[in-house]
Amino acid sequence: MAATGVESPVILVVAAALIDPDGRVLLAQRPEGRQMAGLWEFPGGKVRPGETPEAALIRELKEELGIDVSEACLAPFTFASHRYERFHLLMPLYVCRRWSGTVAAQEGQSLAWVSAQKLDGYAMPPADKPLVAMLRDLL
Repeated sequence: MAATGVESPVILVVAAALIDPDGRVLLAQRPEGRQMAGLWEFPGGKVRPGETPEAALIRELKEELGIDVSEACLAPFTFASHRYERFHLLMPLYVCRRWSGTVAAQEGQSLAWVSAQKLDGYAMPPADKPLVAMLRDLL
């Protein structure tokens, strides 16, 4: 994309592809009242100032899903870089196959365990869509 002369802030968001023993990936539906409500995404969230991506993801997974994840169980996988109208999103995606606790929605969001072959059937934010093919190749 050519430079437009208008700079957009870069927002660092981190996400996880939680993979269960059956090879299914967890998706969370953005709740009503939030931007892009109704779309399905990989769990995660914004990285706070001074926070590492891994620490942010561990915090977000606890807040959103009630699970405990150790940094050693987060494997860097790929990333998304996507320009939205008002900002540019940079989103590292980690794969996680081990956690403590039972995955449960903590913020009123719907959750779905989805096989890799069916991920295309879920409406996702533009930044998440390119990650689906990579996950299918992994699984």
